Amino acid sequence: MRLIQILLRPFFYLLYHQFAWTYDLVAAVVSLGRWKEWVGTALPYLSGNVLEIGFGPGHLQASLIEKNISTFGLDESPQMVRQATKRLQKKVASNHLVRGYAQNIPFTGETFNNVVATFPAEYIFEPQTLNEIRRVLIPGGQLVIIPTAWITGGGPLERLAAWVFRVSGEAPGNPNLMAAAIKARFVNAGFMTISEIVEKRGSQVLVIVAKKSPEL
Repeated sequence: MRLIQILLRPFFYLLYHQFAWTYDLVAAVVSLGRWKEWVGTALPYLSGNVLEIGFGPGHLQASLIEKNISTFGLDESPQMVRQATKRLQKKVASNHLVRGYAQNIPFTGETFNNVVATFPAEYIFEPQTLNEIRRVLIPGGQLVIIPTAWITGGGPLERLAAWVFRVSGEAPGNPNLMAAAIKARFVNAGFMTISEIVEKRGSQVLVIVAKKSPEL
């Protein structure tokens, strides 16, 4: 299974870059039409000034704008910046999307009430990334992450999709064990962390909320 995950890395890179125009279609197919719903699971946790890291095609950005939430976006993929910009142009005259890296967030300190990332890659656990997130969060601000989701339906297509998610590493292991393992990584980085498994249509979505200490 580890070999399969290694072999899939070039595919994921291309999907997020040169083939970004196919991202929505691929995500919809492999999730059986649930992808946007999973991403939207973050919405109830977000308010104030929000920074989304890895905004991809911009679905969460669009939803935040619809709710009149002040939102900014950071993504390293120029293709995704273009995809999201096109989507947001249909809703607003301008947007606050920036191309850059989570390891060097181009915003001043203590700017955001929330930082959010949905289905991020391993970079989200890097010490430099977490240091930067702490820096731009206000005291008591929180990092909200949707790291993974599980398809739980019992139909043939759902069982196949669940298998694909397991072998690709997108939804490995037991949800509760997965939540505990991810929480531990943020606790070790100095965040006060809670997790919640949210029930969705034929699926479960893991939400991690990592709060910056009010003293920092």
